Amino acid sequence: MDLGIAGKVALVAASSKGLGRASAAALSADGVKVVLCARGGDALADAVAAMPGEAHGIELDVTTPDAPARLVGETVDRFGGLDIVVPNAGGPPPGRALDVDDDAVLAAVEANMMTSIRLVREAVPHMRSSGWGRICLIGSVSVKQPIPTLALSNTARTGLWAWAKTASADLFADGITLNMACPGLHATDRMKQLGGGAGAGGAGQMGDPDDFGKVVAFLCSEPARFVTGVALQVDGGAVQGLL
Repeated sequence: MDLGIAGKVALVAASSKGLGRASAAALSADGVKVVLCARGGDALADAVAAMPGEAHGIELDVTTPDAPARLVGETVDRFGGLDIVVPNAGGPPPGRALDVDDDAVLAAVEANMMTSIRLVREAVPHMRSSGWGRICLIGSVSVKQPIPTLALSNTARTGLWAWAKTASADLFADGITLNMACPGLHATDRMKQLGGGAGAGGAGQMGDPDDFGKVVAFLCSEPARFVTGVALQVDGGAVQGLL
């Protein structure tokens, strides 16, 4: 399928490893100019070098309040515009709902909700000026089915989804879609180190990060122009609810 996005410019946050890197690679393979960012310079340089197309890396911590403005500004300076944004950030530590304190909750909201909101707000003016834009948040299946030991992630990511669902209606008339890709367990290096996999898809399986990246690329494509306000589970059937 021709995704119709060759020559577009994308910014993918937290993309030196894992699902962020896989998303950047899928977009790059479809001819998109990609800007990646990460805190670790060596991993970032490796990821940029591995992209099949034109790519640029920015070393910073995306969760700092001024990072989204810097990322968008440098992307536009480098490539002349910004068409696609994939907000992403590493998840907060585990904990059950009654065990986490105020500071932990606020830190999770800052990193996994406000970081993405700030990035979207910085990017939208550039998309509105061109009359075309794609935003795909990387979230979690926990927005559909909370994970008991990840209360911080459940809280922050579900809050982000509620904001995104509301914002998507405000953007659609401008030619901008806003969706969330919701991964279950995937065979990233971190998940394999943690021994993940039990229960995924009901069979102890993990998804392929490259496949997840291609789902993100589709949500950022021209044929997906009528898909907006969707939280799409990519989880091998792990979520049991009907909605």
